[in-house]
Amino acid sequence: MTISVLRTADSWWVQTPHGAVRIGTEATTTAGLLADRAAITAALSGTDAVPVESLSLVSPLTTPCRVIAQMTNFESHVRDAGMDPKTVPLTFFRKSSASISGPSDDIVRPGHVRFLDYEVEIGLVIGRDVPVGTSVTEADLPDVIAGLVITNDVSARDIQLPQTQFYEAKSYPTFTPVGPALVLLDAAELARFGDLRLRLSVNGEQRQNALVEGDMLYRPLAALQSLSRFQDLSAGDLILTGTPVGTALSAPAKPIEILGSLLPPALKWKAFFKRQAANPHYLKAGDVLELRIATDDAAIDLGVQRTSVKVT
Repeated sequence: MTISVLRTADSWWVQTPHGAVRIGTEATTTAGLLADRAAITAALSGTDAVPVESLSLVSPLTTPCRVIAQMTNFESHVRDAGMDPKTVPLTFFRKSSASISGPSDDIVRPGHVRFLDYEVEIGLVIGRDVPVGTSVTEADLPDVIAGLVITNDVSARDIQLPQTQFYEAKSYPTFTPVGPALVLLDAAELARFGDLRLRLSVNGEQRQNALVEGDMLYRPLAALQSLSRFQDLSAGDLILTGTPVGTALSAPAKPIEILGSLLPPALKWKAFFKRQAANPHYLKAGDVLELRIATDDAAIDLGVQRTSVKVT
């Protein structure tokens, strides 16, 4: 059975059928908590529970940590971006861990950003140190991946696209909401990764809804095998695994794309964002986002993340 770990500003909690039970641990970091599994197990049988709704939850991932994201990793999203999935390699980008925020914190759109986008993603939480050169096999996955979290890879498209880079556009404070829970999985549960369904709605309107199976191009094993060739990983690090179709940004029609390629870059992006200004799906002040990730039978349920957009 999965174990849902919650965090408040001063405590760690485990979710039980009777509510949330405080974990008796001195751990102050996610890595420290994962090393204290005995305390988590002990809390599961605790009887001094409080309603989960009474807790002010913060991100179950503590910072600083590494935040690594897979790029264009769902076939539906790749096709929507005007690309051929057969030609898309396994690639990564980094986000600042200062962008991590809680599951109900406001997403703050900086005043200079006009086109704010959303991306529901499954986050892999690393369970132990993985030094560069480590050979990761399928049998290692339950040890290397401690659990899963809901993440939203918030993106400032008018920063990302003209600069042709991701770091700034995806690293502003609150641009990586995480939680509500860190859901710890055993080997059998992790083997059902393909059964997870990702959903995102804005103001009650469904924008994204997709199963991992048949859509995700590169699964966690491939990602970890690639990363371990060049990147140290540590317990408590976060890997975002990509998003399906349904983001606000979509590729322009082919004739418009061809015409745009003939323009100087400054004019091309000016024309592109003039068209984007008519797209109602970009996030605005007051928008409410709801993200859910679970198997259809609810055997694995990462919870519900609800955030609102605020503009500075």
